[in-house]
Amino acid sequence: MGYSARYHVASLAAVFLALAIGILIGAAFGDDVVTGTAQSLERSLRGDLDEARADVEALGVALDRERGFGRRAYPALVGGRLPGVKVGLIGLGGLPDQLGTDIRTALEPTGAELVAVAVVREPPDAGVIAEADGVSGRTIDDDVDPLELYGRLVGRQIVSGGALLDRTQGKLFSRLSGQLGDLDAVILVRERPEDLPRPQELETDSLEAGLMSGLETSVATVVGAERSDAGSTSIGAFAAQGLATVDHVDLIAGQVALILTLLGAEGDYGVKDSADQLLPDVLEGPTSFIGSR
Repeated sequence: MGYSARYHVASLAAVFLALAIGILIGAAFGDDVVTGTAQSLERSLRGDLDEARADVEALGVALDRERGFGRRAYPALVGGRLPGVKVGLIGLGGLPDQLGTDIRTALEPTGAELVAVAVVREPPDAGVIAEADGVSGRTIDDDVDPLELYGRLVGRQIVSGGALLDRTQGKLFSRLSGQLGDLDAVILVRERPEDLPRPQELETDSLEAGLMSGLETSVATVVGAERSDAGSTSIGAFAAQGLATVDHVDLIAGQVALILTLLGAEGDYGVKDSADQLLPDVLEGPTSFIGSR
């Protein structure tokens, strides 16, 4: 027992002695060690940062070249592909200025004419809701919401014209320029108001569903479109109605995809998870406007 106690005491003494020596050495040399390590780390990080900046600059130059190539190649890909085609641009709830500019830019070399731009009021105007009640007797299906039925009827008349559109377009649209009723194609965009009260949300749902259904069953080619940087996506709502979609019309690839879908390509194109692929095959796609019906 005495040997064991002396052994443990000696061991503890050795540990404390080692700690004391370590403290003395750290006190004498610690500042130099820490300073040297920090300086070495700073030099390494500066080198990595300089290298990263050089890579970013090189990538920026390469990207500018690719964009320049795209801008020059775009007219050759789509130029004259939609000669004389009358296009309507319809916004559900709103039409962001930049998105409208992107679409106009995409159409410019194609020979198409943007003959009408309209924004559907959301939530619906009370006058439109009253008009919807007036047309509800035209269906024998009691499950069809009157506002959705109104949307179907007026959606087809946006393309082909009709008395219902003429009578209610002042209440249906918050903005309208040009002439509806004689369209070959429709580009549909969506900027729906957020945080609507539940009754107005349901009314907006019904009107949107009816309009998209009416447009989709019309004689026009209809495409749902948005920008790649859209804060919220409407691609799912468009696709649910059977529309071809393009989610990147702010990019050259998206503008090519938009024109090819107007030519009849079907599918969901873009850079988001909802897309099937970036764009339709350019070589095998349609070469002239054929409409969707």
